[in-house]
Amino acid sequence: MEDSKPVCTPMVTGCSLSANDESAAVHQPTYRSMIGSLLYLTRTRLDIMHAVGIDGRFQANPKETHLHAVKKIFKYLQGTQNYSLWYPRDTYLTLHAYIDADSVESMDERKSTSGGAFFMGSKLVSWFSKKQSSIALSTAEAEYVAATSCCTQLLWMMQTLQDFQITCTPPMSILCDNTSAISISENPAMHSKTKHIPIKYHFLREQVSEQKIKLEYVPSKEQVADILTKPLPRETFEYLRQNLGVVDASSCY
Repeated sequence: MEDSKPVCTPMVTGCSLSANDESAAVHQPTYRSMIGSLLYLTRTRLDIMHAVGIDGRFQANPKETHLHAVKKIFKYLQGTQNYSLWYPRDTYLTLHAYIDADSVESMDERKSTSGGAFFMGSKLVSWFSKKQSSIALSTAEAEYVAATSCCTQLLWMMQTLQDFQITCTPPMSILCDNTSAISISENPAMHSKTKHIPIKYHFLREQVSEQKIKLEYVPSKEQVADILTKPLPRETFEYLRQNLGVVDASSCY
């Protein structure tokens, strides 16, 4: 892939991969090796994390369609070799997070993907993109489940920082672009509409009522966690990538 033509995004908008793809099978060890290399790179290049996570689901029986999707990630990396996380110098240490979920992205299991980006001040310090363990019956439920995962991570980070004598004053903000998910976390009266949601996910509601966590609305165009849950058009992808702090390092010096 060294001489491949660079592309602007790691995944085509509207891309839908399936384990039941009818294209020809490809060499499994080679495919797994490519995914393994990309997984290593996601430790610093979160802009490819969603695409790698999707392609990694087909390692048991990879097809040509899946291989073409993996090669597109390498083509994207070919044109962004100088990109990395940039940490500006400041003393702002307040914890906050962005959370998002893409409803029913998995065509095989009908499960949503959760994505979260955690900031300490203006610096991105943690992130995840993961398929949810249960099937959500609505977009609001998928966002609520994702927010619960984000909540537990924020509380753990707060406790860890306290061990280093860094105090984070609650409530910590979780920025979400779904008003229904925010309402579920704040209004116990909505129980009749959410009684099918497992009890473990209502841990979030408890933390909101104790004012340790606060869910706030953020417009979808500013939801940086979108880059961790779905393929995006070039303009949107590049805008959110920059907001996350993944920039051309050669231009920062």
